[in-house]
Amino acid sequence: MDREVQFIGQSGAFLDAVERASRAAPMRRPVLVIGERGTGKELIAERLHRLSTRWQEPLVTMNCAALPETLIEAELFGHEAGAFTGATRARAGRFEEAHGGTLFLDEIGTLSMGAQERLLRAVEYGEVARIGANKPIMVDVRIVAATNENLPRMADEGRFRPDLLDRLSFEVITLPPLRVREGDIAVLADYYGRRMGAELGWPTWPGFAAHVSAAMESYAWPGNVRELRNVVERAVYRWDDPERAIGHIQFDPFESPWRPAAVAAKPAKRAAGEPPAPGPATHGDFDTVSDLRGAVDAHERAILEHHLGRNRYNQRQTAKALGLTYDQLRHCLRKHGLLERGESA
Repeated sequence: MDREVQFIGQSGAFLDAVERASRAAPMRRPVLVIGERGTGKELIAERLHRLSTRWQEPLVTMNCAALPETLIEAELFGHEAGAFTGATRARAGRFEEAHGGTLFLDEIGTLSMGAQERLLRAVEYGEVARIGANKPIMVDVRIVAATNENLPRMADEGRFRPDLLDRLSFEVITLPPLRVREGDIAVLADYYGRRMGAELGWPTWPGFAAHVSAAMESYAWPGNVRELRNVVERAVYRWDDPERAIGHIQFDPFESPWRPAAVAAKPAKRAAGEPPAPGPATHGDFDTVSDLRGAVDAHERAILEHHLGRNRYNQRQTAKALGLTYDQLRHCLRKHGLLERGESA
């Protein structure tokens, strides 16, 4: 489990999922946790264990996607010495290790059909057999499974056993993605930002500039909370002025003018003196624009705020990055009321 991740949030969708986990925790039945990557499925599994009567017993985790298909059954159920090439001694599986406690099976949708069949018997009857053994072993294990797959659709397509899905889905907890958790982005960013600032020895927490907060709110966060933590901590440690609100954030850590291209395309030949062909035009949601001047001003201000933050509010560097003279930049800053935020020459 990732001990650096905390249950933080105030949105109704998030709190409902946490409450459902709390209610299901005392039950001995299996629980299926569904959510996109980075939504906190591991944390829900740990909550289900810690709030159960098994909290003093083992919590054993297995990532089903991290092992090749040939080893998954041996990891789950164990093996006897000589059961296959390389099995020099007997080894207990994860079910035996979790006896009396909880077994968390992450990415369960990646299990082979053979492993699913053996897992079904273990869930239904509480017995497992090591590979190469003649007699099964009785185990007392509470199963918590997690996936980001659509298991009912996989069952319809014949890629997941419907009877196993029935056994695992006594309770299904679906975690909301960060983009729909209203108000939680600011709370999480503040928490991770303050924690990173304390780690760096900052005397105070300056917070985020308004345009950075707006950018975080409008970002889709495909990696959810895990991605937000990385983005915020990276922005804080790169910022070298703890007295000033953090003015730049980079969502893609691979973003660089020297980023290698996947396929290097040969530049088209052109006649001497011919200017380069213009790049493709990009179109925003122009149908929503009812005030052209206001929309242009807002776009210009956003560009200025972004480059000011990226250049640590150094006006000369910002002017150079935007292809402006120093006086032209000063005029733009004054026009948008940003001059007091960009006084570093």
